[in-house]
Amino acid sequence: MKLKKFVTGVITLGALVTLASCGSGNEKNTQTAADDAEKEVVVGVAPGPYGDMVTDVISPLTEKEGYKLTTKLFNDYVQPNKALASKQIDANLFQHTAYLEKFSADNNLDLTAIGTVPTLGMGIYSKKVTRLADVKDGATVAIANDASNLARTLQLLEANNLVTIKADIDETKATVDDIAQNPKNLEFKTLDAAQLARAIDTVDLALVPGNFAWAAKLDPADALALEKLKEEYKNVFVVPTADKEGKLAKAVEKVLTSQAFKDAIAKSDFKDFDKPADWQ
Repeated sequence: MKLKKFVTGVITLGALVTLASCGSGNEKNTQTAADDAEKEVVVGVAPGPYGDMVTDVISPLTEKEGYKLTTKLFNDYVQPNKALASKQIDANLFQHTAYLEKFSADNNLDLTAIGTVPTLGMGIYSKKVTRLADVKDGATVAIANDASNLARTLQLLEANNLVTIKADIDETKATVDDIAQNPKNLEFKTLDAAQLARAIDTVDLALVPGNFAWAAKLDPADALALEKLKEEYKNVFVVPTADKEGKLAKAVEKVLTSQAFKDAIAKSDFKDFDKPADWQ
């Protein structure tokens, strides 16, 4: 009788241990699944090269830090910040600091840049000349008609000695009327920025913003000149301010400042992009 009770007790104990072990395993598996889910990061992007940069360069490096980045494409420059502020996405990469600061202030959003990436600036492209010194008198030049891109266009032309802007003008708001000297008598054709790449066949020069040049598959290495971007015009990786000290932000920040990131960029399609100042 005692032996029978002992055996029964052992069996019961074994069953309890087994159940406890199964319960522990299930709990562990559930926790692991939750951890994995937390490490799936959605990054908002706009049309242009930065979605490819996330997928091809940044994500492979952040995976070593425990985070896999995927992208969500937005077709404008408004929704990526609003979606981030409302936690519909985890981060975004599509804008420069100047835009981020103004948009955040105008829309009362609390967002923070945690790192700068190589950025494709405006380029001067041509199918008729191979160097700016060969531009003829009276050459036609396609330029953007919106205020922001137009001002940058004139600064790029001035940087390459094609025009001079009036000294007393805010260069960030310059228009064609603010040109003081035009030694080659360039004739300007204003177009929507999205149409500039298509105009290359019909003009002598076209000044094409980076995103539109990328979309048209123009190689920045073929540009006669590329815009030297000020730091505030280089694109940044952005998270909600409340998350700037979080594990994801720290992991991305570590990647963006790493030699591995610099090396990966040097071997990628983004090698000719304007680099962050601290890469010098």
